[in-house]
Amino acid sequence: MALKASNDTISIAPIDTGVVNLAIIGNTPLYHHAMAEKARRTLLLGGGKKTSAEKAANVKHDPIEEYRASCYKIADDTAPTLIAMPAPAFKGVMRTAALDLPGTKRTEIGRLCWIQGYSVGIYGVPRLSMSVVRSADMARTPDIRTRAVMTEWACVISVSYVKPKLNQNSVVNLIAAGGITCGIGDWRQEKGSGSHGQFQIVGPNDKDFERILKNGGRAAQQQALAEPECYDSETEDLFAWYEAEIKRTGRGLKAVA
Repeated sequence: MALKASNDTISIAPIDTGVVNLAIIGNTPLYHHAMAEKARRTLLLGGGKKTSAEKAANVKHDPIEEYRASCYKIADDTAPTLIAMPAPAFKGVMRTAALDLPGTKRTEIGRLCWIQGYSVGIYGVPRLSMSVVRSADMARTPDIRTRAVMTEWACVISVSYVKPKLNQNSVVNLIAAGGITCGIGDWRQEKGSGSHGQFQIVGPNDKDFERILKNGGRAAQQQALAEPECYDSETEDLFAWYEAEIKRTGRGLKAVA
């Protein structure tokens, strides 16, 4: 049987997109959680077990180095901030918020919106935090983790979205909801055990927003990473003990110099 030729054509309407710029200010402290360069190299090449002599000669942790390494950084010296968060962190906020809001789907939001740029500059002055964490092994082995934490932080994000499936109000509502139920960074609200990294949308002329941008830019961040201040009294006591032990035993002096 011969097939009949068809003159029908498929008409596809062009996709229209919109962009909304949002000023964000943190409601709870932000824990930075970048993987350290040393850990990435170990994953790449693998690491052998240390001998007893090597363990005795070196300390397990270098708090200063771990503090500095916990921040995602922007290499461009002309950027207004040194410290950043990956842009997908904010897209993840929107996708998670979609789980809790009627009329939206996580997968659909993932396809229909995105954050412009590779990373988002974060304004704020970091401090050194040392806290007890549980490892992911079966025994849930305790360990001490050192991270940078910002008690006050702010940023500006540019969200692109596909119209008419989404509109500006929908995007703003998703980000606002995610700032409450999800958050960004380590020990965030989304994980359940912590409530860090929460944020809200504010106007660009908000006084606290303007103050954080003024006092928490690149120069202030460089100084804070070069000369760390402890986040709380628990960290201060533990770090003071650590430094005293290093001096007393002589272990790892080259590593922490």
